[in-house]
Amino acid sequence: MHVLVLGGTTEARRLAADLAARPGVRVTTSLAGRVARPAALEGDVRVGGFGGAEGLAAWLREQEADAVVDATHPFAATISEHAVLAAAATGVPSVMLRRPGWLPEPGDRWHDAASLAEAAALLPGLGRRVFLTTGRLGLAAFADTRAVPGLAELHFLVRSVEPPDPPLPRHTEVLLDRGPYTVEGETTLLREHRVDVLVTKDSGGTATAAKLTAARALSVPVVIVRRPPPPAGATVLPDQASVLSHLARGLGLGPA
Repeated sequence: MHVLVLGGTTEARRLAADLAARPGVRVTTSLAGRVARPAALEGDVRVGGFGGAEGLAAWLREQEADAVVDATHPFAATISEHAVLAAAATGVPSVMLRRPGWLPEPGDRWHDAASLAEAAALLPGLGRRVFLTTGRLGLAAFADTRAVPGLAELHFLVRSVEPPDPPLPRHTEVLLDRGPYTVEGETTLLREHRVDVLVTKDSGGTATAAKLTAARALSVPVVIVRRPPPPAGATVLPDQASVLSHLARGLGLGPA
């Protein structure tokens, strides 16, 4: 049995390790290639795009894949759409592993945004020192002072795994770091940088959730960019155990 895991997340890495440990199962994890030194993975690894849904479908046929598991980041909407289309074109079963999004707790001061541009528009009314944790891509929305003139007066602390792509906000300090993070560490960071407002994507999970706990304790408002909906027709499951059960029922996946 050959399973393609569209990866880049902690869940994908753990799923690949589980599948690779099972007799008679070959697992290939596909990475977009945006991170220069990804964490080690069990099984085969391919890096780079497929060339759209048609390219992915061709790969599934050539490699005789028996299933596709989309375990990409919740905001990787394009590859998720391609996975559904390629699976439908080839008849290869597919499933999407999406960890649940974050939910507010008592004491949180959350502001929802449907996009990075909408998040940027909220910032001038919330504070002057911004902790931006939306990744290295898409920072142009926070540099667009023509759309939101007040952005020119704000100071941004940008945290990402790799150096961010320009254009960057006018006043930017870059912090290169990789989670998981601790509540103590995030609390210290917010205090030392005198952060007035935190911006994050609704990634869900525990690896980067400590910043939300720290913001709650310090009464720092948080702008949450909500994740895009899954593609039409996708089978969405919340965790690794659910995906493995799904593969066992549909394909006869055996135990580890």
